[in-house]
Amino acid sequence: MESLILYGGSFDPIHNGHLKLARGASFILNAPVIFIPSKSPRWKSPTANINHRLEMLKIALKTEGCSDFIISDYELNKDEEINYTIDTVKHFIALYPNRKIYLLIGADQVNRFDDWKDAQEIASLCKIAYVYRDGIEISKEIVERYKMMRLDIKGIGSVSSSEVRNLQSLDIPFSVIKYIEEHNLYYMEKVHHYLDNARFNHSLEVAHLGYLIATSNHLSNPENAYIAGLLHDIAKNYDISLAKNIMKEYYSEYINMPLFSYHQFIGAYLAKNDFKISNEDILNAIEFHATGRPNMSDLEKIIYSSDKIEPTRGYDTSLMIKSRVKNINKGFVIVLKENRKHLLANNKDIYNELTNACMMQYIVNERK
Repeated sequence: MESLILYGGSFDPIHNGHLKLARGASFILNAPVIFIPSKSPRWKSPTANINHRLEMLKIALKTEGCSDFIISDYELNKDEEINYTIDTVKHFIALYPNRKIYLLIGADQVNRFDDWKDAQEIASLCKIAYVYRDGIEISKEIVERYKMMRLDIKGIGSVSSSEVRNLQSLDIPFSVIKYIEEHNLYYMEKVHHYLDNARFNHSLEVAHLGYLIATSNHLSNPENAYIAGLLHDIAKNYDISLAKNIMKEYYSEYINMPLFSYHQFIGAYLAKNDFKISNEDILNAIEFHATGRPNMSDLEKIIYSSDKIEPTRGYDTSLMIKSRVKNINKGFVIVLKENRKHLLANNKDIYNELTNACMMQYIVNERK
């Protein structure tokens, strides 16, 4: 008997964990997956409306090699206030009477399956399959009661849609990131609150270029470059008196740095406290994007360079962009040298402790 996998959810938004889970289940069970976006999920209040969630799902499946999967609009067309899984399962059993039906659920839903409407009937009509996820202790009693099937799928990760909405992770297809940008969804409105239009557009360009450099150099988690680029200038318009207070309390070792550099430290502070970013590499990339520093990580080099050479800067940076895309380290040194020339020509400071140490390591020592 041929099989069919039902995979429902709010997909607010779809992320790579959803896609990896669906691909893995499809491979193990040798069955196609039907994605069933819910218009009115029982325990959630989606942030984006169903039209946006549906469009992002379509884009993700199309661009991520999942075009053979199906999207059902069954729950979208229902008039009921709440979508119940029991009704959905019965619908597909009637639609595919000669198929074995699997219901794919996340590990976070296993322990609360007792609370699902007609849970026992669901389990009698189809086989419930779940994927183990680190950090979630699965109830053996519930697994046995409903005869659930565990699927061992590696590399799904721990990203959640709520983390995406809050910009704490962007482990999602870049096509979905672009859609979020274009429709000002989720975190975009919050980021815009910190920046005027010109600075906001600059930050988007830095995020795009950073992502391109990271992916071209095969860095893991290129989305971190996007997040750091998008947030690198969020303190650019921050009140200077408030900035000084934060500097005194949290960055006292840099209190004597020139004022132009304060926004990078305050930006890291805001990213950590307002956006709840906990990734230290992202925070460091924001914290030193204007001055640089010795012993920079790849991500720090990417954001430093992207900030200086993103294409809307008003001068031709195409060769520098090409060099950065080709090789992170060599391209970084090229950008650093050009920035040094620019700063000196305009009587800008290069002798503060961070910039001077950065240039000594990557330019002066390179010549020796």
